[in-house]
Amino acid sequence: MVDSPPGNEFNAVLRRPNMAGVLKLDIQESAEELKSLLGKQSTPTGKERVQALYLLKIGKVKTMTGLAEILGRDISTIFRWFQRYKARGLEGMLTVPRNQGRKPLIPKPVLEILKQELHQPGRFRTYSDIREWLRETHGVDASYKVVHETVRYRLKVRLRGSHAKRRKSGRQAPQLSPNLS
Repeated sequence: MVDSPPGNEFNAVLRRPNMAGVLKLDIQESAEELKSLLGKQSTPTGKERVQALYLLKIGKVKTMTGLAEILGRDISTIFRWFQRYKARGLEGMLTVPRNQGRKPLIPKPVLEILKQELHQPGRFRTYSDIREWLRETHGVDASYKVVHETVRYRLKVRLRGSHAKRRKSGRQAPQLSPNLS
């Protein structure tokens, strides 16, 4: 039998007399509220969590193991859900924390300064100029690709540099010399 220390009631949720996980959780919502909430859930994760509470409330399952089998989840996952429910209530249990993802290579404050610099006429002629400015001024060592994608697609700025002039001069029709007769 797993006993909990005094003052920490939630550790007593999982008791194992006779190897069956007897589940004791005080669910505040009524079965009708949970059934109604189950239909309103827009995500599979939310439906699963409300369904776990609903199955316990109506008495269809009485053990953590039985609930884990019905939902197709590991006991530790269900235990974590109920820890959140106990600590933060139904809203806390339904809130799924979002991962922040990879941090951008060019920090937001530097990006704002770059945006201002890009609006100054003639400030940068090439993406390599921007790379050099980022490295020297802000200590950001970004690749050409990162700088190009950030400036061109994220900030939606097109550099008006030497490329436009080269294209015009490079695509002129060849001049015929008058001596070719």
